[in-house]
Amino acid sequence: MSSADILGYSGTRVVVTGCGSGMGAATASMLGELGAEVHAVDIQTPTVPHAAFYETDLSDPASVDATIAALGGIGPIDRLFNCAGVPHTAGALMCMLVNWVGLRQLNDGVLPSIVDGGAIVSISSDAGVGHLDNLATVNELLAIVDPAEARAWCEANPMKIREGYSFSKECISVWTMQRALELAEARRIRINCIAPSPTATAFMVPTIAEIGEDFIMRYPHALVGRMATAEEQAGPLVLLNSALASIITGVVLYTDQGFAGGLLSGALDLAELYAPAPS
Repeated sequence: MSSADILGYSGTRVVVTGCGSGMGAATASMLGELGAEVHAVDIQTPTVPHAAFYETDLSDPASVDATIAALGGIGPIDRLFNCAGVPHTAGALMCMLVNWVGLRQLNDGVLPSIVDGGAIVSISSDAGVGHLDNLATVNELLAIVDPAEARAWCEANPMKIREGYSFSKECISVWTMQRALELAEARRIRINCIAPSPTATAFMVPTIAEIGEDFIMRYPHALVGRMATAEEQAGPLVLLNSALASIITGVVLYTDQGFAGGLLSGALDLAELYAPAPS
């Protein structure tokens, strides 16, 4: 590998979901610039350059199956980027279906086409930082592979999925860690995820409209003093699936300006974040 291709993407074939906007679009654009052949999966047509587009509704198992079949015909896939997702304002069930159930169905369906030694990365969230406290419930859903059965479980357990978004991200984080050894031992495939804090994308527009600008202003953006951009989150995604991260697997990388570290170490007091704004 030349120093000019230190990330190892030149000539590779990659699949990027959710590349119609936000972090997925930024990731697909970056990968294209690095010389990868980008296969775009989204419910909307992406504007970033791509080799082929597969219109997909991740909440619909039939749509996901059709995309899996199409991707099975393109040849070996080197890297998979699971970037698609919806905010909690889409509703609890839709969050679960798109962010978790559809993600897993597509991932597992594409897995046979991923080359041995390939890599997978997904987008979790620091909203899923409480996964250890909720591990039994997360594992209850993770044990259900069939998407129709997973949907039925979500519909039957509204109190367990809560608002949907944070639970879907807990599922991604735990699943990432659980699959790492199995995939490494069987096929040397790496699997990781990032866990961003609120990021300045269209994804955040309905969320901010609901919770208010004040909450976002009080959120600890300690490192850069603002929400990260989609491009700033795309960098870690591209890095984790790159040749430079060849020994990294099973990692939940918190790309959140120190939020999770502060929370887990006790340096951050959540009561201050959730305290009512002064009148």
